[in-house]
Amino acid sequence: MQTSKVAFKIITLVLIVTFILSGCATATTVAPVAPAATTAPVVAPSTSGTSVKDIPQSLIDACKTEGMVTIIATPANWANYGEIFKLFEDTSGVKINSLDENAGSADELAAIEANKGNTGPQAPDIVDVGYAYGKTGIDKGLYQPYKVSTWDKIPDTLLGIPAKDPAGNWTGGYYGVLAMETNKAAVQNPPTNWSDLLKPEYKGQVALTGDPRTSNQAIQSVFAAALANGGSLDNAQPGLDFFNQLNAAGNFVPVIAKAGTIAQGATPIVLAWDYLAFGDKDTFAGNPDLEVSYPSPTIASMYIQAISAYAPHPNCAKVWMEILHSDEGQLAWMKGYAHGVQQADLEARGLIPADLAAKLPASSAFASAVAPSPDQLSAAKKLITEGWMTTVGVDIPTPAP
Repeated sequence: MQTSKVAFKIITLVLIVTFILSGCATATTVAPVAPAATTAPVVAPSTSGTSVKDIPQSLIDACKTEGMVTIIATPANWANYGEIFKLFEDTSGVKINSLDENAGSADELAAIEANKGNTGPQAPDIVDVGYAYGKTGIDKGLYQPYKVSTWDKIPDTLLGIPAKDPAGNWTGGYYGVLAMETNKAAVQNPPTNWSDLLKPEYKGQVALTGDPRTSNQAIQSVFAAALANGGSLDNAQPGLDFFNQLNAAGNFVPVIAKAGTIAQGATPIVLAWDYLAFGDKDTFAGNPDLEVSYPSPTIASMYIQAISAYAPHPNCAKVWMEILHSDEGQLAWMKGYAHGVQQADLEARGLIPADLAAKLPASSAFASAVAPSPDQLSAAKKLITEGWMTTVGVDIPTPAP
């Protein structure tokens, strides 16, 4: 999710709690079959319950019969997915088959396309992709509609941007804010803003979490840089120009940043979603100490989930979606510093523990974040993915598994 998977209106303090927010091994392509979406009914919204205990037993039994769910580009340490894995397995009694954790959003959709008609373990049932890939997947007919039973708890829009596809093709799950994550043992004076990254003291120290040609997180890092360097939500080119400048200065490191490379000092300054940065800070527990700061301006982005139109295990995929949008699933994401799309509903019902609420970063820290519309994000994605090599000209190799 972080590498090859591995998108925004000035946000006021009051609206931060509703912020919008990226594998894959593939099998040999076989002749395509009709998408499951053509026959699978859309489940009607329901208010019968919001807990994993309220998932219909008939759906769980159907999942048990299928015996597997295949996810992709979803590492356990991404937004506390590990707890969600346990929720799924404890609820369904079915094991998770996890494909390439280091893949990006584009790779996830490619995996669906490459495995049309394949019912084996290389065909993903579920994808977790960057916001711009919601439209991409719909346009390619890669998603099947499904509305979770807590559909009415998910707002139609957050900051005027859709938080779910009206037809149920995809559902927003969680969102975060782009931040600077710095290893303080390797960097004496952590940067706090975009212009800082060009300073000579940061030579060979600044990295991305993925390849901007395929990774949603990396794409949005470039997009955010555009906002601070003469660009706008309608013009992401200055972001590419900034990274070209960063590379020419010798400050950019063409290495996919991961927890290990950050801890080792190989990529001591990283642009990452805040929930991943704060997660690393907890994991490292001061060895090394990390500083997490929000540059101004920055960008906020949602990740969305969808069921493959060709899912070999559609009922298990539906159970997975139900768990993501249960109270327990949303709280699990929040424990990983990600903001669940149902956070406002959980707050209204008094279900967010005080210690968890206190752990989340203060909204004032990232009040300069902006949210692009779906069209703006799609346009920026196209420009950045197609223009990275012609403008920056740096290949970022995928690390070995």
